[in-house]
Amino acid sequence: MNKEVIIIGAGLAGSEAAYQLAERGIKVKLYEMRPKLSTEAHKTQNFAELVCSNSLGGDHLGNASGLMKEELRMFGSLLMKVADEFRVPAGQALAVDRTLFSEKITNILKNHPNIEFINDELTEIPMDKIVLIASGPLTSQALSENIKKLTKDEYLYFYDAAAPIVTFESIDKEKVYFQSRYDKGDGEYINCPMNEEEYNKFYENLINAERIPLKKFEEEKLFEACMPVERIASRGIKTLLFGPLKPKGLTNPRTNSRDYAVVQLRQDDKEGKMYNLVGFQTNLKWGEQKRVFSMIPGLENADFVRYGVMHRNTFINSPKVLTTSLNLKEYPNIFFAGQITGSEGYVCAMATGLMAGINIFNKLNDKEPLVLEDISSIGAIIKYITEEKKDFQPMGPNFGMIRDLEGKRIRDKKERYNKISERTINYLKENFSEYIK
Repeated sequence: MNKEVIIIGAGLAGSEAAYQLAERGIKVKLYEMRPKLSTEAHKTQNFAELVCSNSLGGDHLGNASGLMKEELRMFGSLLMKVADEFRVPAGQALAVDRTLFSEKITNILKNHPNIEFINDELTEIPMDKIVLIASGPLTSQALSENIKKLTKDEYLYFYDAAAPIVTFESIDKEKVYFQSRYDKGDGEYINCPMNEEEYNKFYENLINAERIPLKKFEEEKLFEACMPVERIASRGIKTLLFGPLKPKGLTNPRTNSRDYAVVQLRQDDKEGKMYNLVGFQTNLKWGEQKRVFSMIPGLENADFVRYGVMHRNTFINSPKVLTTSLNLKEYPNIFFAGQITGSEGYVCAMATGLMAGINIFNKLNDKEPLVLEDISSIGAIIKYITEEKKDFQPMGPNFGMIRDLEGKRIRDKKERYNKISERTINYLKENFSEYIK
């Protein structure tokens, strides 16, 4: 087996893995089917496209996603470096200009001397080489069938959704205000306030709006973290007030009081020309999105540059077929990374891509695999997707899966999470110095 690796998919996981391998002197053949064969969710032909949102989640050590980001930075993640470079205002979260982010990664990888880019769909998995399958939750039908044969198992799936985006100039500035929730930030979010009458009218139109029908033969399995806003609303008239329209932590400067409901918009590009509707993932028909979301105060004349969509995400039964090194138990030279493993979210895709890339390098050089304990956020997510369980469902980073502190439990959650993060960083520095950048 020569020191060449085939990577299928130039999404977040595939891009990170390709970089890790190429930087270590390994020749990589990076296959990406787009734009020859596109998906219902992707909009560009760039690598590492952020499909659903421009937010990578919390970016502080009191947040499990923030801890995972810090771990990625410690391990020299290319994608985290670029994300930090193109971040846009988002309070305590890390949000990026998704166009500049993916363009920079595409440029770096296409010009790397150890990476050969092949713009084609790879459907037959070569068994005589080391292969990383990072084809994502929207894997093509032909490759899906090939993977199914390898794993001897049926695919699992759930439905995911994306939120619409409007232009900044089309927002009525007289009706909205800038403020971060609990003032945690510099007022980066645009807030569209609603009184009770406006909310009730919006709610009735939302729950009765026409949706795009799903395939009749499929059960509607929805991922809670990206639940369509109309489905959240269908659970009860006040459900949205504790979800994407919650007014808590916001004070309207015009009235000096809390609004009945608030829709938040987050900057989507570096220049601040586009904003996405936070928590407004949807499966409404496009005409209905324009009609219903234009009822939101401040968005009456909004120019929608992208409407929300919903798509089917597939993933393998990782606990049954994968090792902690992220390769197949039955075929050790076949690795998996990204959302196809059932690790959920952008940051987990980067993390599994980074770990798969490092472990492929170690395999090629007869080194021990890099396996992190669940003391770390990355180790915890890999343990979750590879440890046998009865009902496997996608999950993103959270402190519930990270090993708790020894000794007396710290009651204050913020203090406990910060202590866990401090322990994680020390654990990595003390035990994995050869990998820390």
